[in-house]
Amino acid sequence: MGISERELNVLREIEKWSNQMNHEQTDFEMTYDKWLENSLSLIPENVRNEFFSKLDNWLFHLHAILQGSQFQVDARERLLRSARIFNQEIEELSDMKELTIDELTYLTENQIAKHRLYSFAHGGLSGTGGLLLLGTDIPAITVLNLRIVQLIAMTYGYEVNTPYEMMTSLKVFHAATLPKRMRHQGWEALTRDADGSNQNQYFYNGSEELTDETWLELPLRHIVKAVAISFLRKRMIQGIPLISMAIGAGMNYQLTRQVSDFAHNYYRYRFLVEKEL
Repeated sequence: MGISERELNVLREIEKWSNQMNHEQTDFEMTYDKWLENSLSLIPENVRNEFFSKLDNWLFHLHAILQGSQFQVDARERLLRSARIFNQEIEELSDMKELTIDELTYLTENQIAKHRLYSFAHGGLSGTGGLLLLGTDIPAITVLNLRIVQLIAMTYGYEVNTPYEMMTSLKVFHAATLPKRMRHQGWEALTRDADGSNQNQYFYNGSEELTDETWLELPLRHIVKAVAISFLRKRMIQGIPLISMAIGAGMNYQLTRQVSDFAHNYYRYRFLVEKEL
């Protein structure tokens, strides 16, 4: 089909963004990796494998629950109605690919802005130090970020309820939440598969393993955040625990920004690569 000059410019923007992910490990990061590797080596291999298998299953089921929820069905209908502002002939998600890259970017950025606000608000609430809010922080932030990946995929015309697209969206989520020093490797692995050869593929034929030792930094970071909030929640400013609320809101917002930027660039890249064919 070929792509326009504007679309070539977008591809250059994505390439520039991906190059910024190249990150040379610091001495501290190498020490941390070595410590984590040594610590995990003390746990029997079968126990580690069982743990990561259960974590993968939890993410699969969470994805399926989200995709089948009425909340997501309503979001799908709102997305299609919004797309008809630009093209009245859009009826199905696959028709979204008829829109221009700038129209799709506009629709996606609206979704991203709302979810960043949700994430910021939830982080602020969890920062009040309530046991219920702190206890549900990791599941809630996982749901929010999985959902924004799903919505971005749908905006670019990909049905995330098929086995292939479900697995792809989970791998996007996984790569987006990796530590900075490993994120570029995740990006390269995803873009190698986004060459258009898998276009319209229904079943997923690759590895279905998601989480491993490299992914543990995300939950560990949020556990540290919860501990910090617990210690700081009693430091009030005019009766409000502003410091702990700022920590919760800031970390949750930053994570959602990281995930949404990664997912948006991936699906933009994939859309343009497939359009080139």
